[in-house]
Amino acid sequence: MSADLRLTVLGCATPYPSVDNPCSGYLVSSGDTRIWVDAGTGTLGPLQRHVRLDELDAIWISHLHADHSADLLTAYYGALFADIQLAAPIPLYGPPGIADRLAHFLTNTAERSPVESAFAIDELHDGHQVRVGALTLTSRAVAHGIPAFALRAEADGRSLVYSGDTAPCPSLTSLAEGCDVLLCEAESAERPSSGEQVHHTPEDTGDTARAAGAGRLIVTHVGRFLTPQQAVTRASARFTGPVDYATPGATFVVG
Repeated sequence: MSADLRLTVLGCATPYPSVDNPCSGYLVSSGDTRIWVDAGTGTLGPLQRHVRLDELDAIWISHLHADHSADLLTAYYGALFADIQLAAPIPLYGPPGIADRLAHFLTNTAERSPVESAFAIDELHDGHQVRVGALTLTSRAVAHGIPAFALRAEADGRSLVYSGDTAPCPSLTSLAEGCDVLLCEAESAERPSSGEQVHHTPEDTGDTARAAGAGRLIVTHVGRFLTPQQAVTRASARFTGPVDYATPGATFVVG
């Protein structure tokens, strides 16, 4: 397998899958290391074009909204009660409370579902860092109204930063400083007229990429009131580097 740092888009729809686009999910790989980043609704299917559950080195979850985490539920059944034989639980990095959230949903009797038999859970915190195979993963807390994290994945001097879901915030810009690729959400057609901002507009996405000095911007998680081309065009007005859309099924080589 190539040692390149690669990003494969499993899906990027929000807040529910479309016919040809699952919700948020990505495969980040380098050499033999493969990490499922966000497990949004419908992403487990296309994940298996590239890797089986028992071949994953880890799963990383940005936050617990269903369009980023719901397929952990079916992955649990796949890992324990089907044709998969895990040598050990799959390392799962996710927000605080993820284990009990999964167990609460999956428990059908008086006995708590053994989610830890499928997943070796490590809760994220601001500044969390772990080495997984060829990849170093660094997580920062971001501004989404609930516990939420962005991710920087690095291998052999190459770097990919994923925003998760967030409003523009200093922690994301700092995490993305000098990265080769910024995979950044652009959910909102416009900023809210009142209340807390919890997503990027395309202009915000371009501003974050420019402020971070990213080498390349990939726009993802485009909301239902925007087209991908509109999001790319609007982000490009604020960021002069290459701008792409996270087309489902596409693979990008980082660096």
